[in-house]
Amino acid sequence: MEDIKVNVASNLLKLRAAANMTQMELGQKINYTDKAVSKWERAESLPDVTVLKTIADLFGVTVDYLITSHDEWEQAPVKTKELHFRPNAVISIVAISIFSVATLLFIIFWLLESIYWQIFIYSLPLVLLTALILNSVWNKGKGNFYIVSAVVISIIGAVYCGFLQAGQNPWQLLLLAIPAELIVALSFHVKKRKGA
Repeated sequence: MEDIKVNVASNLLKLRAAANMTQMELGQKINYTDKAVSKWERAESLPDVTVLKTIADLFGVTVDYLITSHDEWEQAPVKTKELHFRPNAVISIVAISIFSVATLLFIIFWLLESIYWQIFIYSLPLVLLTALILNSVWNKGKGNFYIVSAVVISIIGAVYCGFLQAGQNPWQLLLLAIPAELIVALSFHVKKRKGA
């Protein structure tokens, strides 16, 4: 038992010093007094298991690390911060980037005295498909129904604009949106029965 007290004392002292934390600051973080922390670091007493777990979590180590002796050369593991980002913000940035490329192409053609506004229509399915993929990965598909619906409409719109550009007006093509959207709606409501 004395060995464990000494190990905890030594490891706690090293971890606290590496974190540039005073005994009082550590005590406040774990809801104990600086006197209790001081006793632990002098190996006069030993924190209970729940406190050891709290201390281990605070410093990003295991309880086993706290109670085990370490050679002087061994460096304590450094707690690294996890990278957090907002998936919807990244999806928006990607969408805006694709539209920026479309705008650049529009400007280039405009400077060459050819105006192709259809570039924006043709880039929309690409934006939505990219959003669908990223949303499926990062948001676990939440809201995919709306994105897939928009993809279907944007593809029909792009094909329609292609015909318009060729001098034709096949308005009947727009009627395809009704059954296409019904297929999308029904496909998102198909669920496998339990036990099937």
